[in-house]
Amino acid sequence: MFAFRIDRRSGVASYLQIVQQVQQALRLGLLEPGDRLPTAREVVEATALNPNTVLKAYRELESQGLAETRRRHGTFIVGTLGTTSAESPWRTELEDVAARARAAGLERDDLAALFTAVLDALYPPKDPR
Repeated sequence: MFAFRIDRRSGVASYLQIVQQVQQALRLGLLEPGDRLPTAREVVEATALNPNTVLKAYRELESQGLAETRRRHGTFIVGTLGTTSAESPWRTELEDVAARARAAGLERDDLAALFTAVLDALYPPKDPR
């Protein structure tokens, strides 16, 4: 079963953390169409979140076309994102880079900022025209 991890010190709203974790799991192939998300009650028991926070996250996933709530049956994944597998060789390379950066004394946020800068340079924002 998929489990959410909520970091209350991250500065990211809890419902957005749930949305982002589902999106990431979809990109890595850890969730697929037909998979059932934990019920709001299960998430509340595991994370101590307010049920409305969980329901807000699930509504956001529905609005993105990624999930669908079926009355009395739960919330199911109906969409996909990306094609990268969690077993991708890219993961191994990124793990190596991260390990070397950590050994060199970089903090997680330092490496994340560098990686974001590289991504921004390689994937410039699309022109909204």
